[in-house]
Order: sequence, then structure tokens, then C-alpha cells
Amino acid sequence: MRIGSMPAAKRLKVYRTAIGFHDAYVAAPSKKAALAAWGASKDLFAIGAAEIVTDPALTKAALASPGEVVRRSRGSLADQLAALPEDGKKEEPSPRREPAKPARKPRPRPSRDKLDALETALRVFDEQAEAQIAAIREREDALRREKAVLEKRQRSAREALEARVSRASERYEGALAGWREQE
Repeated sequence: MRIGSMPAAKRLKVYRTAIGFHDAYVAAPSKKAALAAWGASKDLFAIGAAEIVTDPALTKAALASPGEVVRRSRGSLADQLAALPEDGKKEEPSPRREPAKPARKPRPRPSRDKLDALETALRVFDEQAEAQIAAIREREDALRREKAVLEKRQRSAREALEARVSRASERYEGALAGWREQE
């Protein structure tokens, strides 16, 4: 596969991955471009299946045709046949093992300190609010009792004054009638 227009040769790097019994080399400006040239659907660099090559003997062919995948046989035909199982049966290819990802440190459990403090503050607030309302209710009750006593005292005082007014009015009316008679 050939990548679109390639930048100048000094900006290219040579990358290699294994494809069957071959190594596939490509001169590309980035790992992403190399993966595209190989038609890879996974990041082969992340799983250790691809690498940058700096050996001038291995980079020469790839740099001569940037963007094209250059295949080179890994070992001789005898080496490749020797790698086959002895009984002649075709060996099932073992799936590539991805290197174990470094274990993430588990995040620490979130702290309840702030929540606990706010819940305590809310509880204290509710208790104080209840106490304040209770104090107002006690004052209201005391004022109701004081009002009742005052109203009773005022009623008695008014009745006494009304009786005095009535007696004084009768005396005045009697005196006024006597005064009119003298004329």
C-alpha cells in the first residue's frame, strides 16, 4: 500500500511489523501512517507487535520507496520449514498475547468527612431552630395568660367605672331636675 504524498525523506522513519514469515517495513512520517500502510486495525505499537527500525541495512529498501510496504522474509526457507511441527500437521497459530497492562492503582475511596460535617451542622441547626421555635411558643403562651389576666382585670375595672358613671349620672340628672324646678 502506498501512502499519499510523502514529505521529504529526512522526516521519514522506518517501521517494522511481522506478517507471517515476513517482516513488513514501511517508511512513513508517523506511527499512524505506518499502521495505515499495513492496513492494521489495532495499534500494533501499543501491543509490542511493531517497532521503529534504525539499522541502515534494513531501512534502505523502505526509504527508497516511502509509503510502500516492503516485505522481507524472516530466515531462509529451511528455517521456516524447521519451524513447522515434525508430524507434518499444521500447527494452529497461537493468538498473540498482548502485554499485560500495568495495574492501575485503585483510586482511594472518597472521603465522607465533608458530608459528615455538613450532616452534623444540619442536625445542630435543626435542634437550634426547634429550641428557638419552642421558646417563642412559650413566650406566646405566657403572653396569652398575661392577656387573659389583663382582660379580666380591665373588665372588672370597667364594670366598676361604669357603675360609678351610672351613679354619677343619676346624681347629676337628679341635681339638674332640682335646679330646673327652682326656676
